[in-house]
Order: sequence, then C-alpha cells, then structure tokens
Amino acid sequence: MKQQGAHPEDTEGTPDASSRPDTAKEPGGAHRDVAHIDEVEGDEPLLPARVHRPSDLMRLVGGVLAVVVLLAIAAFAHGTTSGLEQDINKGTGQAPDLLIKIAGLASSIAILLVPVAFAIERLIKRDGLRIADGVLAAVLAHGVTLATDLWVARAAPDSIQDALTQPSPGDIHALTDPVHGYLAPVIAYMTAVGMSRRPRWRAVLWVVLLLDAFSMLVTGYTTPFSIILTVLIGWTVAYGTLYAVGSPNVRPTGRTLMAGLRTVGFRPVTASREEAADAAEGGDRGRRYFVTLEDGPPLDVTVVDREQQAQGFFYRAWRNLALRGFATRRSFQSLRQALEQEALLAYAAIAAGANAPKLIATSELGPDAVILVYEHTGGRTLDSLDDEEITDELLRDTWHQVKALQSRRIAHRRLVGDAILVDRSGTVILTDLRGGEIAAGDLLLRMDVSQLLVTLGLRVGAERAVASALSVLGPDAVADCLPMLQPIALSRSTRATLRRLARERAEREREAVLEASRHSRPPRAHEADDSRPVVLDKAGKKAVRAEQRAEKRAIDEALDEAREEDMLSQIRQEVLRIRPQAPVEPARLERVRPRTLISLIAGAIGAYFLLTQLTHIEFGPLISNAEWGWVAAAVLFSALSYVAAAMALLGFVPERVPFLRTVAAQVAGSFVKIVAPAAVGGVALNTRFLQRAGVRPGLAVASVGASQLFGLGCHILMLLAFGYLTGTEKTPSLSPSRTVIGGLLTVAVLVLVVTSVPFLRKFVVTRVRSLFAGVVPRMLDVLQRPQKLVTGIGGMLLLTACFVMCLDASIRAFGDESTSVSIAGVAVVFLAGNALGSAAPTPGGVGAVEATLTVGLIAVGLPKEVAAPAVLLFRLLTLWLPVLPGWLAFNHLTRKAAL
Repeated sequence: MKQQGAHPEDTEGTPDASSRPDTAKEPGGAHRDVAHIDEVEGDEPLLPARVHRPSDLMRLVGGVLAVVVLLAIAAFAHGTTSGLEQDINKGTGQAPDLLIKIAGLASSIAILLVPVAFAIERLIKRDGLRIADGVLAAVLAHGVTLATDLWVARAAPDSIQDALTQPSPGDIHALTDPVHGYLAPVIAYMTAVGMSRRPRWRAVLWVVLLLDAFSMLVTGYTTPFSIILTVLIGWTVAYGTLYAVGSPNVRPTGRTLMAGLRTVGFRPVTASREEAADAAEGGDRGRRYFVTLEDGPPLDVTVVDREQQAQGFFYRAWRNLALRGFATRRSFQSLRQALEQEALLAYAAIAAGANAPKLIATSELGPDAVILVYEHTGGRTLDSLDDEEITDELLRDTWHQVKALQSRRIAHRRLVGDAILVDRSGTVILTDLRGGEIAAGDLLLRMDVSQLLVTLGLRVGAERAVASALSVLGPDAVADCLPMLQPIALSRSTRATLRRLARERAEREREAVLEASRHSRPPRAHEADDSRPVVLDKAGKKAVRAEQRAEKRAIDEALDEAREEDMLSQIRQEVLRIRPQAPVEPARLERVRPRTLISLIAGAIGAYFLLTQLTHIEFGPLISNAEWGWVAAAVLFSALSYVAAAMALLGFVPERVPFLRTVAAQVAGSFVKIVAPAAVGGVALNTRFLQRAGVRPGLAVASVGASQLFGLGCHILMLLAFGYLTGTEKTPSLSPSRTVIGGLLTVAVLVLVVTSVPFLRKFVVTRVRSLFAGVVPRMLDVLQRPQKLVTGIGGMLLLTACFVMCLDASIRAFGDESTSVSIAGVAVVFLAGNALGSAAPTPGGVGAVEATLTVGLIAVGLPKEVAAPAVLLFRLLTLWLPVLPGWLAFNHLTRKAAL
C-alpha cells in the first residue's frame, strides 16, 4: 500500500473503468449500471503530511496580544500591580511552612516527571512527531525567555521591571527572574504535544502548574505578573511552533470511511475519490467519494473533517468583519454544527420542492470528521457543459429550482457553475447547499438572484440570462436584485472571473487605440531626418493641427469599436429595458473597507509616535523664539511647489493644456490626497484633468505614467547623490559607502525576491509590459519636443528643491546655527520620507511621513526638540493648510468641467 500523507492509505477504492467491461460511465464521470464489481485496490490523491491550522495562528495572535496587554498594564498601572502583589504576599504569607515545603517538592518533581511520562506514552503509541514538535517548542520558548530576561534587565521601563521582579530572598541585592526559564519551556512542550487535549493529562498539568505557582509565590521567588507572563510565553511559542511546522494530518483514511458506512447499515464494495472542482469559496466543501454497494444503487459520500473545514477561515472571517451581518457562515463552526446545517438545508430544499441531492444517512468518523451520505445523482456541472448544450429550457429549469427555494425563504448562497448539476435526463439539481441559510431575509434572496444572473450571463450572455429569469421570476423580482448587482455581493470565483475579463477588455481597448494611433499618423514632411527642431510657418502649423485632429478622430472611432460593457452593466441594461424605473444605485453592503482599516491602523501608529515625541517638548518657549521670517520663506516655497508640479506634468503632455488651470489642478490635488493614498489620488486626478483638457484617455494615462516614471528615476538618482554628499560631509550617522552600498543591496535583494517567486515575477512582468506598451511611445513623442522634456525634468527638480527648501526653512525657524543641518542632509531625509509616504496606504502618507522625517532629522544630528516642531510645520504647510484652497480649486474645476 502507498501512503496518504503521513498515514497508510488502504482505501478500497478508485475503480478503473477501463479494466471492467461491466462498468459504464455517466457523462459526469460517475459509474452506473454496476452488476458486479470486484474489490479494486487504489490510492487517493496524496494529502500533505502536515497542515497549518488557522486555529493555531489565531491562538498565536491571541497570545501575543495578551502579552502586550499584560506589559501595558504593568507599565501604566504601577499602583495597581504593587497593591496586587502586596495582597497576594499577605495572603500567602499565612500558609503553613510544611504545606509550602510539600508543594515545592511535589511541583519540582512533577515538573520533570510529567513531560517525560507523556513522552514515553506517545512513543509507545508511535507518535514521535508530536514529541519532536514539543522539544522544538521548548527550545524556542527557552530562547524567548532568555531574550525577555535580558530586555527587562537592561531596556524595560522601571514600572515593568518592578512588576516582573522583586528582591531575591537569598540575596537582597539580586532580583528574581522576570520569566521562569524552566517553566515556560515545559508549558510550551506540554501544549505542543497536545497534552491539554487529553482530560487526564490536562488535569495533571493544571495541578503541577498551580503547585509550582503557589510554592514560588509564597517563597518570594516570583511575582504574579511574572507567572502570568511565563504561561503566556510558553503557550504562545507552542502555537507559533505548531503553525510554523504544521500539525500532523489526522484526516480519516479510506478504511475509516468504509467502516463508517458499515456502522450506518451499508455494505460498501469500492470507494473512489472524485476530483474536486475548484473550491473558490475557500476550499471547505469536503471530500467527495463515489461508493458502490454489494446491493443497491451507488452512493455519493461527502467527508468533512477539521482540516477541510478550516480552509477559507481567514477569508470568511474578513467577510464577516467587512460586510453587514450576512456575508458568509460563521467563521468558527464545530463539526457537529456543520453536519446539522448541511443536513437541515438538504431536507428543507427537498421539502420546498427543489431538486437537491437526497440525504439518507449521517455519521461521525471519530472526533475529527463526519460523513454525509446522499443518493447518487450523477450528471455534469454547468461549467462542464458545452455552450450549445445550455438551452433556454435548461436555463428556465434552473430558475424554477431557485424559485422553489425562495418560496420557502431558503438562500443557497453559492449559485455558481459547479453547484448546478444537470443529470442524464436534463434535469437541473442544485448541490452544495451547506453554505445556505433558512428563514433568509430579502437581502440574501436578492443576492442569490443577482449571483445566478451573473453566473448564467457569463455562459450564455446577459440577454438570455435576463430573459430566462424574467420568464420564471417576473420583472419585479428581477428588478429588485439590481442594487445587489455589485462585485462584493458575488462569490469569490465570480469576482475573479470578472476581474480577468476586465483585464482582457482593457488590453483590447488599449491595443486598438495604439494601433489606430500608429496607422493614422502619416510621415511628416516638415520633420527633418536628424530629428532637429524645425520652425514651421503658418501653413505647416495648420497641417500639424489637421493631422492631430485626424489622429484624434481615428482613435475615437477605434475606441468606440473596441469598447465593451462589462457583464454587470450588460445585465443592468437588459433589466432596465423591462423596468426603466428599477433602482440601480448599489446597496451599501460593506461595513468597513480594507483601505479604511489600514488607514486607521497606520494613522493610529503615526499618531502614537508623534504624541510620544511631542510629550517632551515645551511649545510655548519654542514658538515665542521662532524665526517668523523663515516661516514666511517656508510658506513661499510650499506655494511655489504647485507651479513646479504643473511644469513636471505638462512637460510630458505634447498636447496644448492651459498652464494656470494645470496649476489649479495641482492645488486641487492637495485636497484629493487627503481622502486617498498619495500615489493613487494624484495619478487619478491628473489623468482625469488631462482627459477633460482634450487628451485621449489612453494618452492621458501614458502621459501621467511617463511623468511618474521620470519622477521615480530622478528620485532615486537624487537620493543616491545627496546620500553620497551627506556622507562626505562627515555627518554623525551616514557615510557615502553605507548609503550607496545599502541602497544597492536593498535593490539586489528585492530583485532576487521578485525573480524567485513565480507570482511576484508574473505580476511585475505583466505591469512592466503594460507600462512599456503605453508609456514608451508617449515618451518618444515628448523626445521630439526638447522644450517639453526640459520643462518636465526641470519641473521635477524644482518640485524637489521647493520641498527641500521648505523643510530647511522650517528647521531654521526653530533652530539656530548650532543646530543647523546641511542641505544635502535635509534632501536625503525628505527624499526618504517622501518615498515612504508614497508607499504608505494612508491618505497623504499621514503617520509614515512624519515618523520618517522626524527620525531622519534626528539621525543626521538635529535635536529632537527642533526636529519634531520643524516636521509639524513642514507638514502643516504642505499637507493640511492647502486642504481648504484645494477644496475650493477642486469645486471650481468641477464646475468648469475640468475634472
């Protein structure tokens, strides 16, 4: 026999139809008309020997958070911790000495014997892998305790040290250990080997821990917070180890499945594992088997185990957090709950009159798996049917099944192609009901309708999908689903398909525009072969404008021909033809968006950092001694940066665009970047502005992309150059070799990571190919106009110079000659902070920029008392004060149809 992961696989399964002439196959691959089948030995697909359980990761995160909370309490609630220790010492001090000695002796012996005894018991049962996991966890826990002891002794605040240590009874000049170096490894070992999951061993474990804690407390060798921290470290390290190396796979084998079927009255002969369809909703649909019996028709058996059920945990958890109370089933669900839910949905669907697999038996396969036995249905899924096989009658039958469910308020929740089965007679059967819901609200029922519309529309087109729905459900029911017709309400696999189609559609449109641009641009006689600028007369200028208009018309026509509506828009249009007054505004389904959550977390971190820096600064004397002339200079440089930004953009736009309106657009960008990440909001606004100014969408994107590409190159070159200059000036922290070598090593590491990971390599290659397809031709157009190129590059250099001078003036406003920093040092700090701010997901880089600039200025020798207010003034002038003018400019340009 071969092995299934770490377990011997002796499934009596995987029949081979080619070797059995008396066995036929249904269209879907299932066997039928079985007269006599001999037992055929075979193997299931190999399962991994170890699995990474989300529950272990959640316990790891919970342990880390508990440690953080404990240290925070020790740091900020010093009075409470001291009072707690005094109360405990007073209470334990009254214990008899004999009891203390007995408890100490018993715990000392048990702390050594219990792990050894459990290890012997596991080795006898040939479970040595668990012992190895426990030993690894113990070693790691010992290392963590040593690091914690060192941190508490040398770097921790005094309040934390007082909470975790006290004078040693044997030597009043020495302190007790903050973490017990022997107890934490024992706890990690016991947890990793799974002792806590066995009742008797768990009782012994708790007795040992309580005895040891009691003896250590009453003898004065520890504190309550030290004991709690020791337990948390051992527990956290154990689950971190289990998640990192994986837990042994305990999925039931084929023999276990066959035995489980016999316990519920069946006499199985063979069991073959069916190939699972792509479980895009998290892969938690269970393993499926085709089982033949000695007498009677074959069966379809679904096995659900803990590992299968845990798949997709994080996706479900995020959906439940982000959406409004109806996203998916609960993230935490026991096997018993999963079994009961699927059985209830199966019975309810049949009672409602829908065609669904008939559940005939259920059973447990030990403590870690359950089985659900269905009558064999056979057939093929909708995804596996050819297009010509999907008839209008088949579409209407599918809607009739959904209507039957909805008549009893049953939501399917996953009406995708592989959940719709078509048997040999052409009857539609709805499968995969385990994620459904009974007594569903109107919102869930409408989501089912919208999901099925998209599923069918992707196969047969929006017109046929909507027509079949209208013929069964009626116009009102179909129109009511339009607010649910949005990606967030669809299944995971459907969203992935829509994203892929959108990328393909955008690629076709871009190729059509580029092709039309190439064919509509004839050779220009007025251009010299050596590409030197030629002075055009009036007739030549008219000819150039005529060529540009012809090119624009050709591009417009090509774009109109290539433009395609996405599937959701097509379905909306089809429904609106029947119900023009139907609501089309998407319903608000999201409770919180990922960008909002990340922004809140990053903003909180940045605010915490700034507050910790500002608490030690007295602003009254600082402001009274500020140099207001330098403040005015900083304001001037901040205002000049918008002119430089307009030059940097227009330098890469060959078309004529009004300069003053471009400056106004850059001012409006100061408002937009508050509500969007800096690297995203500015690009979107400039692209929109150029389109409104008459530049074609593809060319507008290419112009902004060329500007961004040149800006990135200039940014890197200036960072390296100023870093070298800063090092040659012998600043306290930087040297030219470290700056240059560090930058090169960072780039080299990033390149190696990208090239070694297939997903990242494909991602970068795709983006770079798209960039060169649109940006490079645009850059060639700009190169034919040297004055434009000079304007663009000059604007970028001027923009950087304005910001550097603004930051330098802010420093000089609060400092003096003794605290001055060189321009090169200020430039390096600004360029590093700006790069991090562009990469940060927070609007305007809030938090990340302030932290980087403050740390950078301190690193190049500026006192913290000057660096913090200088950064605040700089950010006030470049981020916060321009918001109101930006809002006014944004509204003005919007009214003028310029945005």
